[in-house]
Amino acid sequence: MAGIRVKIGLKCSECGDINYTTTKNPRTQTEKFETKKFCKRLKKHTIHKEVKLKS
Repeated sequence: MAGIRVKIGLKCSECGDINYTTTKNPRTQTEKFETKKFCKRLKKHTIHKEVKLKS
């Protein structure tokens, strides 16, 4: 049985860099993923939002 998890990137809302990647199940998590993570360029915690990655 194959999984349906898709790979997503987490983009910094302040500088625009994609600093992290993760996976999610689009059937159970329909809304966009958003979390507070550390941005290496700005050297502080900022909000990172989900973006699609090129396969």
